[in-house]
Amino acid sequence: MAEGLLRHLAGDRFEVASAGTYPAGLNSDAVDAMREISIDISQHRSKRADEFLGQRFDYVITVCDRAKETCPVFPSTKSLWHWSFDDPAAVEGPPEERRAVFRRIRDEIADRIRSFVDEVQ
Repeated sequence: MAEGLLRHLAGDRFEVASAGTYPAGLNSDAVDAMREISIDISQHRSKRADEFLGQRFDYVITVCDRAKETCPVFPSTKSLWHWSFDDPAAVEGPPEERRAVFRRIRDEIADRIRSFVDEVQ
């Protein structure tokens, strides 16, 4: 969701890449939550962070505590940021409860990205 939101909210101001420390595939609840705000991430793919080792990034942003603890080191990164969001994919329960969590996290990430874009531009 963060990749789709950053692409949408920042336009072409950033080259965006995203990956996970334990990617588990594209989550249909994430796709649905993003579709609700007219952002299509259905063609995104789940990637491992180590696919990007050796690449240079201005910013590396982790979005959950588990990722912060296990993210590979990108030594040429100018700035490392950590945003602690709940992992919506870890929520168990009825479909409507899961969707509500995805919506909440989507909106929290969007707010943080707006602040980030304002702060670094």
